Amino acid sequence: MQMLYNSDSFVVVQFDVPGVAEDAGPRRGGFEIVDKLARKEIFIEGAVAESFQRGVQELVQQGPTEESIDEFIAGFTALAQQPVVLH
Repeated sequence: MQMLYNSDSFVVVQFDVPGVAEDAGPRRGGFEIVDKLARKEIFIEGAVAESFQRGVQELVQQGPTEESIDEFIAGFTALAQQPVVLH
């Protein structure tokens, strides 16, 4: 687990689960995105996670602002249904 991004609006955490053995195939994992303002989160994996990662890499190459990153992330959190609950 690695926190990749933290702004006033969003937190993005990457989860990377290695295979059981060295040659066990592709790693599993994804991204948890928390919308702080809406108090909802979503976990993306597979093709959606790959699309998210490519989009972030393109933004980084352009020299992004916090606003442009937040705008990009908001496109994914529109799908968020899981409420954030504190224990």
